[in-house]
Amino acid sequence: MKVMAFNGSARKDGNTSILIRTVFSELEKEGIETELFQLAGKKIQGCIACFKCFQNKDRQCSVKKDVVNECIDKMLQADGIILGSPTYFADVSSELKALIDRAGLVAKANADMFQRKVGAAVVAVRRGGAIHAFDSINHFFFIGQMIVPGSSYWNVGIGLDKGAVEQDAEGLQTMQVLGQNMAWLLKKLHA
Repeated sequence: MKVMAFNGSARKDGNTSILIRTVFSELEKEGIETELFQLAGKKIQGCIACFKCFQNKDRQCSVKKDVVNECIDKMLQADGIILGSPTYFADVSSELKALIDRAGLVAKANADMFQRKVGAAVVAVRRGGAIHAFDSINHFFFIGQMIVPGSSYWNVGIGLDKGAVEQDAEGLQTMQVLGQNMAWLLKKLHA
């Protein structure tokens, strides 16, 4: 089994990455392979609403000049998908939103191709707005007919400066429980 995570932060290896790696630690303890794809520094654009994905039905976005199709391929190969983002103006980063919009539309055009994969949101926040970002990510999972495990609280870690989430004991605990629940669910689905 494999879980693929996408870090939508503009900061590579920042707070969002730390939270994702905390989830990974629990998954790896259960023998689940993990991989992190960081969108920082990568070219990615929003959906251009051409709807060619509905004509082509080839599990790819017709826009080929950025990393989205690479991400879609990685999503297809994974049993679980984690989408992580910092909170920007009470929502996900523009990079993650572009991935959500394009991968989501391609999935819809191809008979909900992520259906029954396990999906989990991970959000870093300075203070407020994280629940809206959390919801935005979960909307991608729910409309794609994915299965979403819960945790002991919303999947949010608090911290502004790089590494500050490591001081958020409750946030880290939430990520650990998320990893444990995601591993349990994946094992039940693949038993």
